[in-house]
Parts: sequence; structure tokens; C-alpha cells
Amino acid sequence: MPASEPTGTPAGNSSLFTLHLSLLKKYWGYDDFRGIQREIIESIGAGHDTLGLMPTGGGKSITFQVPALAQEGVCIVITPLIALMKDQVQNLRRRGIRAAAIYSGMTHDSILTTLENAVFGAVKILYVSPERLSSELFRTKLRHMKVCFITVDEAHCISQWGYDFRPSYLTIADIRRDLPGVPVLALTATATPTVIDDIQERLAFAEKRVFRMSFERSNLAYVVREASDKLDELLHILNNVEGSAIVYVRSRRRTKDISDLLNQNHQSATFYHAGLDNPVKDERQKAWQRDQVRVMVATNAFGMGIDKPDVRIVIHIDCPDSIEAYFQEAGRAGRDGQKSYAVLLYNGNDQRKLLKRVSDTFPEKDYVRRVYDHLAYYYQVATGSGYNATFEFNVDDFCHNFHHFPIQVHSALKILNRAGYIEYIEEQENQARVMFCLSRDQLYRLDHLEPGEDRVITSLLRNYGGLFVDYGFIDEAFIAHETGLTKPIVYQTLKQLAMKHIIRFIPQKHTPYIRYMQRREDSEYLMFPPAVYDDLKCRYIDRIQAMIAYLQTADQCRSRQLLRYFGEENDHDCGQCDVCLSYNHSLTTAQKVDDAQQLILNLLADGQRHHVTQLRQLPLPYEQIEAALDHLLMEEYVYADCGFLVKA
Repeated sequence: MPASEPTGTPAGNSSLFTLHLSLLKKYWGYDDFRGIQREIIESIGAGHDTLGLMPTGGGKSITFQVPALAQEGVCIVITPLIALMKDQVQNLRRRGIRAAAIYSGMTHDSILTTLENAVFGAVKILYVSPERLSSELFRTKLRHMKVCFITVDEAHCISQWGYDFRPSYLTIADIRRDLPGVPVLALTATATPTVIDDIQERLAFAEKRVFRMSFERSNLAYVVREASDKLDELLHILNNVEGSAIVYVRSRRRTKDISDLLNQNHQSATFYHAGLDNPVKDERQKAWQRDQVRVMVATNAFGMGIDKPDVRIVIHIDCPDSIEAYFQEAGRAGRDGQKSYAVLLYNGNDQRKLLKRVSDTFPEKDYVRRVYDHLAYYYQVATGSGYNATFEFNVDDFCHNFHHFPIQVHSALKILNRAGYIEYIEEQENQARVMFCLSRDQLYRLDHLEPGEDRVITSLLRNYGGLFVDYGFIDEAFIAHETGLTKPIVYQTLKQLAMKHIIRFIPQKHTPYIRYMQRREDSEYLMFPPAVYDDLKCRYIDRIQAMIAYLQTADQCRSRQLLRYFGEENDHDCGQCDVCLSYNHSLTTAQKVDDAQQLILNLLADGQRHHVTQLRQLPLPYEQIEAALDHLLMEEYVYADCGFLVKA
């Protein structure tokens, strides 16, 4: 909390606070705010630029949803998480709150309708992906909206010093200029002191105003476990810790392999990564949330916005490349406040793998120039041309043609993106498309259709025109709602109809795109300023080294190490991490040996010879007695003679 911020509610704000409380009770059923929610709500409600630092599960959404309902106008919420914004819109609508979202993949008409609804006051909370901020349509409509405040979720993405920098976030400062006097609320769960300052500077805060919630998770035990065979250790842990689990790995292929291994060893598991079709993702996520499967094996694509409070254990088989990423992913365990575990498996190969990520993430500049040239060859873009040209990007085909590895290509494209030569949209969501293979008359003469197939066809005919002459975009969620089927069943039904050659079906997919932001240049003239390469590389190396230090530091409480990284000092150890337990065990063992030594000396205090078998009568485990006797003999406090002991 800022030093100038009063802890109580000023008398003039009591009525506003009462309103906030009544809205909280009416829409969410809570009697009071928790943590720093109240302070953040009062700050943004008073028109102050505000930064809120709240750990995962701290209730960030309440801090902008409540004040948005208390004020006139629309609250613009900028978030990169499309799945999360969809879920939040649905949740808000179920509560009777007018919410909408705009993101890549929507049709022009849908975007236009949503924006006009916001202009005319039919939307109270409008979620926007950062990529949409630069579109002329959005900027034009925004100038006609009455905006109460802007919320920037995952605000660390605006900082080039952060672990998840996204260039599209830099547009937010331009949006602020379009809306003079409109305050901004920035929210994040992971930010170092450097990133905290950078967020406020890049969002043009009128004054620094930060509210911090302690990042300490007293119910969460952090464990780093050295394991030469990580898969064997994984099975051992899951067999000994009950409850729902997440297992994080780095590669998509490994998610399936490890999921299969777990199922073969009687641990119900499924897997999740960004390359799966959305209906498959939804189905697996729901199965896990409903405890139909115990373990979710996933890449870091899984977790944002997942509302499952009873996750008992999060296990990392592969090390994340930053403390920020690890802290956020580990923090998905134990949100219900019950004892939970975050386990990071580590062996001698991990340091080498982490260091290799530096060259993978920041390939040499000449390599980046070579990728730039190969892009031009791939799309037949001549020098001096190509400005604003947009191409669908098939990374596998590109790498096959030019003998590249996908990881380095991905990194090179991100560097070119930051330098302003191209726009690299990693995974733009495209809606599903359908076209009928049969004429209308042939369609009506079909028989032997399953009931679900018939209902889906009827919905397509009723709601979408022109499908007999060309592909049309469809909304699987809308069809599911109208037919009474689930979205995964609609998806499977559409695939069945395609296999029967009744329709052509292009599923919803995530497609990368390349757009030339400048005319193609000769690659030898490409410039990579320090801010887009050297500075970021140095910062990335620092994060890698911090992760390695965390793995290898076995004499400091894990929780205190993590808190210190985020600028929070703690005056006590957690008492439950692997370091604390090891230290406490050592102390306990030493104390017990001391106690055993004293018992032996008391026995021999009469100066008589005592046979060693008498030691078994002492009231401590014989292992401790033996350890104590060894020490006493070595230090010559006691002498042994033919099985008899005597005090020196």
C-alpha cells in the first residue's frame, strides 16, 4: 500500500464503499473483500492509476468487476488470454452482468456489433485482446465510448524486463492518449521490483501507486527433489500424495508420452497443449476439473484461468526458464488453503538444458538475418516490396524447406517482430468453417442419419446462409446451445458428417501469420537495437541463472528464496519445504544423539564396568544409542574393554 494511503475508509467514501459491498454481495455472494481487494477498488474508484500485485488465486477479477459496476460507462479489460476472457464473459453473463469480448478470429460483423453495443451502453465490461488495440475499427469506436477505466491484466507483459513480454501491449499507452483522464488499473501475479517500475512507466501512470499482497503461500510446500530417473520419481510421488495433480513438461509430445505412462501405471491421466483442437481441450479440461481423471499432463499452455481450488500437487518434470513462470505455475496448487505441494524434479542435465535455452531463445543475429531472407524466398517477396502483405505461416513446411529447427525459427521471428520488420502472430484463432457437399434436394432425401447429425444439419440450414456455394464461418458453441448437445459432441458430429461426404468441415484452429511491417530490405542492413536483442538477452540470462540458483541452493528456505526474488523479505522460514525439513531433521537427529550420549554417561556415572548389552535397556531407539556410543568412544569419553564399558 502507498505510504500516503489511509488504512480506513474516509467518511466521504463511506457511501461508495457501501455500494461496492452491496454489489459484491448481490453478484458474487460474498460479505466482504479479502486481501487488498478493497484498497485497489477504492483507489481505481477514486480515479487513480493503480497497480495491484496479487498472487495467483488472490481474486484479481473482483478488483475491476466491482468498481466497473459502480461507475457509469464501460470498463475495457485488456488480456492476452482468449480462453480466460471467454470464460469470464460467460460467468459474468450468468450473473446478469452485461459483458462481451473482442479477440482475433471473430468475424468483422461480430466485432462491429460488439463495439457498437459498447458505444450505446449495452456492454458494461468489454474484454479485448491486445492485438485488437491497433485496429482502426477498434480505435474509431473507442473514441465514441464512455469508458470509466482501463484494466490491464497480466500487466507484466508490457515490460521488456518481464518474463513474458508482448509487443502488442505497448499499444496501451496510445489508447490512453485517446482517452485523456481515464485511469488505468494494472494487475499482475508476478513482477520483480524492476518490472513494477517499468509497468508504471510504460502505462504512463500519473503517479506511482502500488498495492502489494504478500506472495507467501503458507499452505504450499515447495520441494526441489534431485532424481536421476524423473519418471520413476513422478510415479513414486503420485502414489504417495493423494488428490488432483498437474504435471508440467516442456514439449507437446511429452505430454502424451507421460500421460500414457501414468495410465499404464494405474494413475488416471490426460494431456493438454496448445496444438489440440479447442473441443478436445474443453473436454479434457472439464474431465480433470470434475475429477474424472486425476492428473493433467500439460505444457505451460494449461493453467491460466483454471478455477480448480483443490489441486493438491503441481510437479515440474522440466525446469521453467524463470522464477516468475515457476511461481505462477506452482501457485495453481492449494488455492483452497489446504496443505499442498509444488515439486520440481531436478538432475545434472537440467543446468545444461537451461543454459541451452539462451542460444535457442536468442540465436545469433546472422541467423536471424538468414531466417528473414528465407521468409522472402518462401513467400516470393522481392526486395523493396511486401509492405503490409500477410501470409499464413506453416512452420513445419518452412523448416523442412530451409533446414531449420522450429524453436530457433520461432525465436528469430519474435526478434524480427520486436525490431519492427514483421508482425508475427503466433497462433491466431480461426473460426470453424463448413460447406455442404450435397444440394439441398439431396440433403432432404438423406435417411439413416443419427439424431445428433440431423439436429446439427437443421441448425446449419436455419442459421447460416450460402453454405451450398461456399464455406461459411460457424460457431460451434451456438450450435451446441441450439441443439442441446455439448460442444465436443457438435465437433465430433461435424467430423462424422464430413467423413460421410455430407459436408466439408475445416475445424477451428490456431494458425500463425506473418505480416510485413516494412518493405523487404537486404538482410545485411537489418538493425537490432539493444532494446530488442542485447538488453533482453542479458535479462534472460539473469532469469536462467536465478532459476539455476534456486535449484542448487539447498541451505535457504525455498519460500524465502522465492519471496526475495520478488522483492519481499520474510523474517521466518516456512518450515515445510525440502530445505527446512532437512534442516529440522538434522537438528532433531543431533538433539536425539545428544540425549542418548547423556543417558550413556549417566549409566556409567557410578564408575563401574557395564556390559554393552545394558545399553539396550535405555529408553531410546538403539540406532541412536549406537550413534551416541560411537561418538563417545571416538572422543574418548568412554572406554571399551572386552564388551564392557567404563567412563573415562
